[in-house]
Amino acid sequence: MGEDHYFSASPASAENLRRIRVTLAGRDLEVTTAGGVFSPAHVDDGTAVLLANTPPPPPGGNLLDLGCGWGPITLTLAMDAPHATVWAVDVNERALDLVRRNADALGLQNINAALPSDVPEDVVFRTIRSNPPIRVGKNVLHGLMEQWIPRLDERSDAWLVVQRNLGSDSLQRWLAATFDRGYSVHRAATGRGFRVLKVRRHGTPPTAAIPLP
Repeated sequence: MGEDHYFSASPASAENLRRIRVTLAGRDLEVTTAGGVFSPAHVDDGTAVLLANTPPPPPGGNLLDLGCGWGPITLTLAMDAPHATVWAVDVNERALDLVRRNADALGLQNINAALPSDVPEDVVFRTIRSNPPIRVGKNVLHGLMEQWIPRLDERSDAWLVVQRNLGSDSLQRWLAATFDRGYSVHRAATGRGFRVLKVRRHGTPPTAAIPLP
């Protein structure tokens, strides 16, 4: 793909639309993917680990899939919480188009696929779920965390999946040092060489973390 990456705003590579079979939210589905987006051939291992190790989403409010790609996390959230509004956020315009295609095909009307700049500043999130783009580099990744984690609502959680050998432990330490007031950070699960990190924003007074089922 040369200089064309899944985190490119407008991929220059051929679109090459394809249909693949996946299982999301306990349903066997056919979805559309394309070249120039992350993991176009299947649900990648990290996302699968995240989906298998997070609790059901809140039933209402705004939910965020940060770095949505073609939409496996977004579609799962939308099916599991049909009365919530799911924000699918990505810088990749092709990825956002795929999310919209898949939402329409599945009859999911509770998805907003948007560029980061198009999310209203007053929107706060009951949960954030993300397989973040680690390969953008540490500075950009940290900037994403500093931009979006403070937009968690009180008593709400962000769940991040990061490959162990791509810096999950150092990211956990950075998160704990950066969000040291009003938040808690811990490793919630490990699988297939990935870590699931949980960042909880506490309320006033502080609340305990919600345990996994």
